[in-house]
Amino acid sequence: MKPDYSKHLRGLYIVTPDWDDTAQLLAATELALQNGTALVQYRHKTASLEQSRAQAEALLVLCRQYKVPLVINDHVDLCLAIDADGIHVGGTDASIAEVRKAVGPNRIVGASCYGTLELAHAAYRDGASYVAFGGFYPSRVKKYDFRTAPEIIAQSKREIPLPVVVIGGITLENAVPLVEQGADMVAVISSVYLVPQGERKTRELADLYR
Repeated sequence: MKPDYSKHLRGLYIVTPDWDDTAQLLAATELALQNGTALVQYRHKTASLEQSRAQAEALLVLCRQYKVPLVINDHVDLCLAIDADGIHVGGTDASIAEVRKAVGPNRIVGASCYGTLELAHAAYRDGASYVAFGGFYPSRVKKYDFRTAPEIIAQSKREIPLPVVVIGGITLENAVPLVEQGADMVAVISSVYLVPQGERKTRELADLYR
């Protein structure tokens, strides 16, 4: 039986890079899991369907060993096919209501809300498990057309009874004011996967919630 992680959304949230080397991806992810990662999102924008399935299945086995949930970016069919723990939905993807209906009541459903509280309110009404805001800072991985104000975090916490995830160019140093605003999870790619001593960086980011 799949564990229910949906009520434990707090801590470091890592998002995988577009790596084709599955062994490299698994090795880096395992180091991150060993050093305090609370949630893993599989995201590979250029992978084939076959490669995505193979990588996601391997990551799910790894995440199960560490009792950490795995969510799939965008692909509901892949989430259901491998029985992953949840799905993350971008603002231009299927609606949260449609995704929630497809994956059922017990999986995590994350919603990208960018810098807009209206999207967060709609996501809550439609059954999201968490709302994600960003980008807050310039990112090495994704280009944002805007900068999100940190104050949106505290406002969301006042108005919407869902965990808040923050993303976009986050490092240990610039994560601190976002956590102080009430961010329940900090989501990173580069700060874990694309830096020297990634395991130490992971531990330091995870320690923000200890």
